[in-house]
Amino acid sequence: MTDKSTKKLLVLGTASDVGKSIMVTGLCKILSERYKVAPFKAQNMSLNSWITKDGKEIGIAQAVQAKAAGIDPTADMNPVLLKPKGDRTSQVIILGEPYADKSAGNYYDSISETMEVVKGALDRLGEKYELIVMEGAGGAAEINLYNRDIVNVGTARLTHAPIILVGNIESGGVFASLYGTVALLPDDIRSNVKGFVINKFRGDPAILEPGLRQLEEMTGIPVLGVLPYYKLNIPSEDSMAIISKNSNAFSSSLNDVDIAVIRLPRISNFTDFEPLERLAKVRYVELHEDLGTPDCIILPGTKNTISDLLDLKASGMDKQIRNLYNKVPIFGICGGYQMLGKTLHDSGIENGQRADYEGMGLLDVETTFDDYRKTTTQVKKNVVAEGPIFHHIKGEEVWGYEIHMGKTMTSRAAFDDDGSIDESGTVIGTYLHGLFENSNIRTALMTYLTEKKGVEFHPEVATTEEEAYKELADIVRSCLDMDKVYEMIEESLP
Repeated sequence: MTDKSTKKLLVLGTASDVGKSIMVTGLCKILSERYKVAPFKAQNMSLNSWITKDGKEIGIAQAVQAKAAGIDPTADMNPVLLKPKGDRTSQVIILGEPYADKSAGNYYDSISETMEVVKGALDRLGEKYELIVMEGAGGAAEINLYNRDIVNVGTARLTHAPIILVGNIESGGVFASLYGTVALLPDDIRSNVKGFVINKFRGDPAILEPGLRQLEEMTGIPVLGVLPYYKLNIPSEDSMAIISKNSNAFSSSLNDVDIAVIRLPRISNFTDFEPLERLAKVRYVELHEDLGTPDCIILPGTKNTISDLLDLKASGMDKQIRNLYNKVPIFGICGGYQMLGKTLHDSGIENGQRADYEGMGLLDVETTFDDYRKTTTQVKKNVVAEGPIFHHIKGEEVWGYEIHMGKTMTSRAAFDDDGSIDESGTVIGTYLHGLFENSNIRTALMTYLTEKKGVEFHPEVATTEEEAYKELADIVRSCLDMDKVYEMIEESLP
């Protein structure tokens, strides 16, 4: 049991990608007007991560939620982060620091010790904040995991918090999923479910009224609101979001520009490219697909550079990219940057065996993996790159954050001592995640791409983070019975 003086609210879901993270983000913004609020997620499985000011790595969703609440993200807000590496193995990040690579079975063998980490993080947050808005993971009613679930059942039992259960109507079967989830929850947790929220509805909510009333009668639990489908300038949480990227056609009406992001099997931090979706058509191209004739190619970050490099070559995607060399700009971010180099030296840290691997050879750099520890830091750098893309912003400052193993040696940097650029100035590598969140970088790239294509460049209408959080809060506030939410919170203390 955690600090009894701190109010708590728990948001669970019927499945992954139902909108738990975005709901918590909106609530953090709204509730911060009345309370000193912190977000919390006991365990996150995501390759989209964030680096705090003190160099700790947490899930990006909790960083976004903290910023919505007007506070700095800390490792206590996501004490356990699992980063899948493939072969049923994940890197376990404990309180922002790499702990070990573990299989699922080995991880769950030490779940009681992990729960102590969760308790400690909640207690420390309870000393600083009046209200903790907590988020579950995946579906709450995974009955095979109840004895080792620290993020749904475990958090619910630890805190005895009132629960809001979120379902996604876009996938169909929302009434069955809400009813079924409640029915399958353990008795002591089921009694704490105080409200339903239906998310991602396209249409007239009045059509749902008969179903909403029946659900309330059958469960005795009120429906707090129905939220519409919406797309905001807020980073996605995890790999589930990338599945719908191309199908939802994020093509922009502003600029007739096609940017191809190579969807590596172990892609990480694809949120790096979401700022470009407001300006161009951003496609996520599978390794087996035809790359086509994009105006720009981006190799993203990856949880395992060597494995994804080998897959890239085996699929022939490396040849497709080489065929467009000197025709379109090619960017490499983090692991993608390492792949663009000449050689990757692995002492067994990255891919489990000591070996040298030939990179794509588009940048004159070499990378060495000889330490399990990561570089995790927020940085500010100056543009030093020459060439047609960045020459007119040379000397300007950019912000980013680094999360990587390996050290890369370069003789022609792009941003102070970071990254590399080729002689043509159109192949650029960098360790800076968040690069395209810098408006000067976005404008420089889009100006180059539109001029090269012979189309007019239409600058974006800038939306600040704060404006995006306010827009989300307005949507949540207008659709949710906030009086009932406040009532749940005030009654949450034992």
